[in-house]
Amino acid sequence: MAGGRKNTSLDLLAWAVTGQELGAGEIVLNSIDADGMRTGYDLAATRAVARAVDIPVVASGGAGSPEDMRDVLLDGEADAALAAAGVRVRIL
Repeated sequence: MAGGRKNTSLDLLAWAVTGQELGAGEIVLNSIDADGMRTGYDLAATRAVARAVDIPVVASGGAGSPEDMRDVLLDGEADAALAAAGVRVRIL
């Protein structure tokens, strides 16, 4: 309701695990701080969530280049990445 502007005091990893336990099939992790900034994904948060759960993690928020997407997949250990800010990616 507040679009990420209200602190809920929920722990990121505990909430991700709870979501999995409640039956989530994947987690779309959007970094509100990085969203729209085109400065890269929150690699540390993405990696931590990916390691805490056994379901796919889709990184969102912060993509500015194809390299950012590569980084979140490799260094952030995400299963997938999305970019909604007009990042052009060439798929071979």
